Amino acid sequence: MSASAITTGLLPADYREYALRLGDNALILGQRLSEWCGHGPFLEEDIALTNLSLDLIGQAQLLLELAGSQGDDTEQKTADELAYLRDADAFRNVLLVEQPNGDFAHTMVRQYLMDVYDEILYSELIRSGWQPLADIARKVLKEIRYHKQHSGDWLWRLGQGTDESHQRMQQAVDDLWFYTPELFENDDLQQRLQAAGVAPDMASIQTRWQAGVLPALKQAGLRPPESGWVATGGRKGHHSEHLGYILAEMQFLQRAYPGCEW
Repeated sequence: MSASAITTGLLPADYREYALRLGDNALILGQRLSEWCGHGPFLEEDIALTNLSLDLIGQAQLLLELAGSQGDDTEQKTADELAYLRDADAFRNVLLVEQPNGDFAHTMVRQYLMDVYDEILYSELIRSGWQPLADIARKVLKEIRYHKQHSGDWLWRLGQGTDESHQRMQQAVDDLWFYTPELFENDDLQQRLQAAGVAPDMASIQTRWQAGVLPALKQAGLRPPESGWVATGGRKGHHSEHLGYILAEMQFLQRAYPGCEW
């Protein structure tokens, strides 16, 4: 994917939809991690999880601002409007990020699966033909790499820890694995974006993701399940019931007091 790629032929709605997919992933995952504030297993990790959440929400703000800037004046929205005034069926995040935190093992497995994906994806997006997106990718990639190091350390530590920590980690892998195929779906929008040089080839991203995740699981003494159902629909606005509860909490203040500002 060349930085000089020609991006003509795409509509503002295509750019907006792609930025929403990226921004909503970061926003909802950041909101989930924020639920650990004050509940972490120990003080240092409590602070670490809160900082990861703030990083993700900061990334979401950049991406939602980019999404909201697309189109004419009547179509443009602020990042706050997109975060706080959309209903669940207008969100475009994958189902994985909206799954409940569960125990600490579930949170770390979910985080690691997303961190590996994000590191590979954003390392490609720095060469996107859509320059504002490439600039954002370059800005956030350092944070994403730290996130991956953090969750990867916990993956190994808990997988190779006590019998109980290993069992909980394996259960988390079993519960969350079949949410991951949605990350690599190659729908019509994705194909148009790839052809225009805006987005990378998702088949290549999936191959690299598997090459990173599978050895890490093995080193941690964990294994992916061999078969099962596959969750999908988030990018079309078809979400689990969990997203509604997330939005009810996240959007309450803005909806109760429209237009309020700090």
